[in-house]
Amino acid sequence: MASAAEQLASNLNFAAFAKADDLKKRIWFTLGALLVYRLGTYIPLPGINPEAFAQAFQQQRGGVLGMFNMFAGGAVERMAIFALGIMPYISAAIIMQLMTSVVPTLEALKKEGEQGRKVINQYTRYGTVLLAIVQAYGIAVGLESGNGIVSDPGMFFRASTVISLLGGTMFLMWLGEQITERGVGNGISLIIFAGIVAGMPGAISGTLELGRTGALSTGLILAIIVLAVLVIALMVFVERAQRRLLIQYPKRQVGNRMFQGDTSHLPLKLNTSGVIPPIFASSLLLLPATIAGFSTTTNLPGWASTALAALGHGQPLYMALYAAMIVFFTFFHTAIVFNPKDTADQLKKHSGFIPGYRPGERTAEYIDYVLTRITVIGAIYLVLVCLLPEFLISATGIPFYLGGTSLLIVVSVTLDTIAQIQGHLIAHQYEGLIKKSKLRGGKRGR
Repeated sequence: MASAAEQLASNLNFAAFAKADDLKKRIWFTLGALLVYRLGTYIPLPGINPEAFAQAFQQQRGGVLGMFNMFAGGAVERMAIFALGIMPYISAAIIMQLMTSVVPTLEALKKEGEQGRKVINQYTRYGTVLLAIVQAYGIAVGLESGNGIVSDPGMFFRASTVISLLGGTMFLMWLGEQITERGVGNGISLIIFAGIVAGMPGAISGTLELGRTGALSTGLILAIIVLAVLVIALMVFVERAQRRLLIQYPKRQVGNRMFQGDTSHLPLKLNTSGVIPPIFASSLLLLPATIAGFSTTTNLPGWASTALAALGHGQPLYMALYAAMIVFFTFFHTAIVFNPKDTADQLKKHSGFIPGYRPGERTAEYIDYVLTRITVIGAIYLVLVCLLPEFLISATGIPFYLGGTSLLIVVSVTLDTIAQIQGHLIAHQYEGLIKKSKLRGGKRGR
């Protein structure tokens, strides 16, 4: 079966795509939904002075707001109704993942299958609403503290801001679910992907403009392009890399017939934690600078000014803490999303075993042993990819997208979407083969 699937995948062409009407409808629906999302990033909040907010945003571009603006596709910079983006939903989902590991009730729900997942998803939605309300109210208060940003401060402005931002986040959450169900790819990931990709042309044109004015040499720009290609190649290789553990199933007898035992593989991704560690690490590191920037106090204590200076982009302390946090969150998140004991119990339940290891505790220990070592490699990979743009930004002053979280999201989402498209094409070709075989069988019967 696997060889047949690989052969079909290798024979995929435009002719097969042209015949897959359902796949084309899914792609058009996905593109239409993403277009709606992009239009929403240009609808501003009521009661905002765009010029005053643009000046205030420029002062905070290097903080958390700059990172959120990248994920929101420029909606934060324009203070649009989609300014919160889908980040409250992602935060709520991560919190629910943490709670399912420590709360027995949620852990039991997780093991109930599809029905339990529906309940957990509903709790995630409730958490999204709560987080969005808190963040939206904080944004409203922060906007009122700015000079001339809000034309008529007060409770009415705060209420309208909370309702607008909450409605935008809930709409994006619904839109992402619709893309996942009726489109191609993971809807939430594609929304973040669209926001990041929308900002890339501006970053590239800005870099080229620096080359035109002579601020950057032609050789440096060419070196940046080559480096970008190498980073993308590294990401594609690592994101698709797996450590496969051989799983065997014993022989079984059905009636008087003896069936040979099957074999399969347990794939362990090299980067199991995905893009969560860089997002968490960068958010925590940029938070103090952002709070200080919004602070109304003009004269900070000496120790606070020294700490903020040491946590600036390109500073040794910032680099060291960034790397340490990425490593920590890589192991922490991997331990949450993959439980070796549960995997070993599932293998034992279905009579599967790893050759040379007793089912149960010994199998769990071996899986944990392998997972820990590949997680070390994954953590090193994330540190290298995320620190590379920091070194380049500190050396050249260019805010380009040649590594780090943004490019990591773009590459991983692209790979996942392509894999789903290939899966739809393979399923379509199998359906065609089945229909042809039925027609041939009917003709022979006649």
